[in-house]
Amino acid sequence: MADDLKDDLASLRLPPEEGRRSRRRRPRVWLVLGAVVLLAAVAAWGVSTRAVEVEVITPTIEALAPAGAPVLTASGYVVARRRAVVSAKIQGRLAELHVEEGARVEEGAIFAKLESADFHAAVRRAQAQLERANAQIVTAEAQVKASSAQVRRTEADLAEARRQLGVSERLSADKLIPTDSLDAARSRVAVADAAVTQAMAELDRAQTDIARAEAERTQAEAEVRYNEALFQNTNIRAPFTGTVVRKMAEVGESVAPIPPGVNISTASGAIVALADLDTLEVEVDVAEANVARLSQDQAAEVVVEAFPDSKYKGVLRQVIPTADRTRATVMVKVTILDKDANLKPEMSAKVTFLEPARPDSAAAADKKAIVVPQAAVVTRDGATQVFAIVNDAAVAKPVKTGPTRQDRVVIEEGLAGDERLVARPSDAVQPGVRLRTKG
Repeated sequence: MADDLKDDLASLRLPPEEGRRSRRRRPRVWLVLGAVVLLAAVAAWGVSTRAVEVEVITPTIEALAPAGAPVLTASGYVVARRRAVVSAKIQGRLAELHVEEGARVEEGAIFAKLESADFHAAVRRAQAQLERANAQIVTAEAQVKASSAQVRRTEADLAEARRQLGVSERLSADKLIPTDSLDAARSRVAVADAAVTQAMAELDRAQTDIARAEAERTQAEAEVRYNEALFQNTNIRAPFTGTVVRKMAEVGESVAPIPPGVNISTASGAIVALADLDTLEVEVDVAEANVARLSQDQAAEVVVEAFPDSKYKGVLRQVIPTADRTRATVMVKVTILDKDANLKPEMSAKVTFLEPARPDSAAAADKKAIVVPQAAVVTRDGATQVFAIVNDAAVAKPVKTGPTRQDRVVIEEGLAGDERLVARPSDAVQPGVRLRTKG
C-alpha cells in the first residue's frame, strides 16, 4: 500500500528541467504585462493633461449707443435711380438737336430729329400702293355687280327657253309643229344654259379679284403703318422727365440703337444721357462683415466731397441681394431725403449709418452693456456660445447676442462681465479641455 502511494506521488512530480523552465517563464510574463499597463497609463495621463494654448480676452462694460450714434461709414457715389442713355430706334444721321447739358425735358417731348426724307418718301410710296389697291377693289366690286346682273339675265333667258321648249313639246305631240321647230327650241335651251354657266364663271372670277384686291390693300395698309412708324422713329422723344447730364452727339453725326445697360462713358451711337435728378441716391460698398449691422429704412447722413460742410439726411433703401466676390463687399443704396441743386450724379460721397432708435431708448439711456470681440462668439450645434476659462479648463457658456459695433458684439444674456474668455476658440477647445494661456 505504501509502495503504491509513493508511485502515485512520483508520477505527479515534474521533471527537474521542465520545473526550472516554468519558474523562469512566469516572472517574464508578469513583467511584460506590467510594462504594457504602465505605458497605457502614462499615455492616458499625457492626453488628459495636455493643455490647448489659447489667447485670453475679457469683456468690457460699455454704455449702450444712443439712437443716432454712428454705426459705420462707407464710401460711394451719387447716382440717379432713374437714368438712361437715349439713342435712336433706327440708324440715321442727326438732323436736329434742341438740348444742351443741364436742359430739362418733359416725358414724350421731341428733343432731336434724324434725317427723314427717305422715310417720308417710303410713306408716300406705301400710301400710293394703298390707293391703287383701293381702286382695284372698286373695279372688282363693279365687275362683280356686272357679273351678277349677267347671271340673272342668262338665268331668265334659260327659264324662257325652257318654257318655250315645253310648249313646243306639247305642240309636237299633237302634230301641230314640225320636228325642226322642236329641235330649235331644245337648242335655244342648251344655248341659254351655257350662257348661265359662263356668267357664273365670270362672277366667280370677279369675286376672286375682289379677294385679291382686298389682300393687296391689307398688305398696303401694313406697309403704310410700317413706314409711318419708321418715319416717327426719326423723332427722338424723352422716355421720362429728366435733365440732360451729357450730350453725346452733334448735328450731322450718325447715330444708331445701342443695347441696354451700356455705360454712359462708353456708349457709342447714343444722343444724350438723361437722369431724373429727383431720384438721386447714393450707392456705397459695405464690407460683408458689416452688412448685418444694417437694417431696412435705417437713418443715415450723407456728405459729398464737393461740399464737405453740408450734411444730407438719408435712409437705407435697399441692400443688394448679392455680393462682389472679388472685393468681399455688398452694394447698399441710400435715398437722399433733402436733395438740393448742389448734388450732381457721379459725385463722390460718404454715408454714415446711424444707430436706430429703440422702443425703450428712454429707459435704456443709462444702461450698460457687456461687449466682447465678435471672434470670441461661436455657433456650435445650433447654439451661440463663448468659452470661459475656469480652473484652467474650458467651460461653454450659452449667450444671447445683441447689436454689433465694428468688430465687437453686445452680450445681452449669459455673462456677468468678469469672465476670462477664449479669444478665438478653435475646434480643439471643447468643454472640459485643459487650457494654457499664450505667453
